[in-house]
Amino acid sequence: MVEPEGITLEELKRRMADFAKERDWDQFHSPRNLLLAMVGEVGELSEIFQWKGEVPRGLPGWKEEEKQHLQEELSDVLLYLVRLSDVCGVDLGKAAMRKIEHNAIKYPIKLFKGSSRKYTEINENGGATAAVDSIPADGN
Repeated sequence: MVEPEGITLEELKRRMADFAKERDWDQFHSPRNLLLAMVGEVGELSEIFQWKGEVPRGLPGWKEEEKQHLQEELSDVLLYLVRLSDVCGVDLGKAAMRKIEHNAIKYPIKLFKGSSRKYTEINENGGATAAVDSIPADGN
């Protein structure tokens, strides 16, 4: 059954929990097992892009079967992530919003617009800092 657009993380979480419960799979859905299953799915997702070089947005030139396969693998990753967050007691939507807010502070527009540098590479004045690799592990 396909849902209308706008399905929420909460709805996915509920459906995944019901799906597992109906099959008596909760016993297998430990955080570790779910994480490893998700990593496997990320590997399958990666295989789709392997050897394709840089792929433009919108996937021009891709066959419909390739796009369908991508859709399935993206869905697998999302569903395992939602299930893992539920089993771990993490509100994924709230956590993601906090992360976006944190990144907005960490990567202010005036210092990072148009830049692919990491926050550790730019000092408060907008200049480059010493390479992170040159800092000893003990911080001294």
